[in-house]
Amino acid sequence: MAKTDQKILLIDDEEDILELLKYNLSKEGYDVRTAIDGMKGVEVAKSFVPDLILLDIMMPKQDGVETCRQIREIPDLSNCYVIFLTARSEEYSEVAAFDMGADDYITKPIKPRALMSRINALFRREKKQKKESNQIAFGDLIVDRTSYTVTIGSKKINLPKKEFELLYFLAENPGKVFNRDELLRNIWGTDVYVLARTVDVHIRKVREKIGDGYISTVKGVGYKFETN
Repeated sequence: MAKTDQKILLIDDEEDILELLKYNLSKEGYDVRTAIDGMKGVEVAKSFVPDLILLDIMMPKQDGVETCRQIREIPDLSNCYVIFLTARSEEYSEVAAFDMGADDYITKPIKPRALMSRINALFRREKKQKKESNQIAFGDLIVDRTSYTVTIGSKKINLPKKEFELLYFLAENPGKVFNRDELLRNIWGTDVYVLARTVDVHIRKVREKIGDGYISTVKGVGYKFETN
């Protein structure tokens, strides 16, 4: 019997990795599906609607970055976590991954126990946030953590989880300036290693979707949510 109702999709062109991860995730009680390439992964994601996707970057036919871009365009998957799995450690790969809306980035070879711990912690943090959830409104902008939705007037804005959490955190502390390290610690946590520029990428993405007037840059310091 499953211990959880959460669903995970594995997309990787290496069948041994798919088998290893599926075995370990299934043992934890997750409902797991797999796909052998990016194109198939998008098809499965549309029908399966997972809570989390583990996605390889280097794949034939369609790489992980393009696959992530297509997944993020599917409204039903706007709240799905995406964690990249890759043997590549170059900085530009990580930046490209986060630019497409990734939530985390794990370098191969994968250590199953460490990965399980990371995923379990991610879902526990989400569950805690939902219990503490409420709604923040500034003028026409409404940020609702109960439903993970953002609206401006009558327009609904789709934000991936990390973009949403970043916006909510800043809006929850209006007028207060946060530097990149503080935002990384509060949004990504201390158990996930990401570059400081990841914050800049996510801020840019949020501004593209809600407009430039809500989050301002304090040069040489960080970012703050504007109340005026």
